[in-house]
Amino acid sequence: MQIIWYGHSCFLIKTSSGKRILLDPFKIDINSNASFPKCDLITLSHTHFNHSYINKNNTDTKIINTEGYFDMNFAKTYGINAYHDKLLGLKRGKNIIFILKIDNYTFCHLGDLGHIPDDTILDKLQGIDILFIPIGGKFTLDGYEASKLCELILPKYIIPMQYRTLDSSIPLDDLDKFIFSNKYINKINSSSLDTNILTSKYQSNIILMNICKLN
Repeated sequence: MQIIWYGHSCFLIKTSSGKRILLDPFKIDINSNASFPKCDLITLSHTHFNHSYINKNNTDTKIINTEGYFDMNFAKTYGINAYHDKLLGLKRGKNIIFILKIDNYTFCHLGDLGHIPDDTILDKLQGIDILFIPIGGKFTLDGYEASKLCELILPKYIIPMQYRTLDSSIPLDDLDKFIFSNKYINKINSSSLDTNILTSKYQSNIILMNICKLN
């Protein structure tokens, strides 16, 4: 199975059977010819433009943007209601946390989570293999809060997202707060991660990925 990071909070998961699952696709520059590939499933954590863009390749793709359980055969998906802020959604609205069971891995994509979840939600976030977590602050958890949440969830592997990179135009924090709170970081020189080599190659559980440029 392959994981590709397109930047922001957007990931593509390619299953062992060739299915493609796209998480939180962002709006692409109208003047660009780039586009996301044709996918079999798309999850949207909320309706903000940088998390819910559906391009021409995916107008007939199955889209999940609500809480509840969905079985797509190649992916079992469970959406959990949470919030984009610390005010029960009064400032930025709701945010769906998605748990996906794919190829014997359990993924969790936190979207634009803006608060530490209560115990009811935390109980549902146990047993996660790969956690996609926002760390950039401003609109989501910051690096310190993200580190605290990781300690509560204890996933096997953590892939941070939604933070300031060299080509980012969104006013987010960079990696510093998150790195300061965590000793064991593994930066891979790739925008693609093969899950088959996780246990043998990556001894630290935090993995920093490069961004894959859309064509």
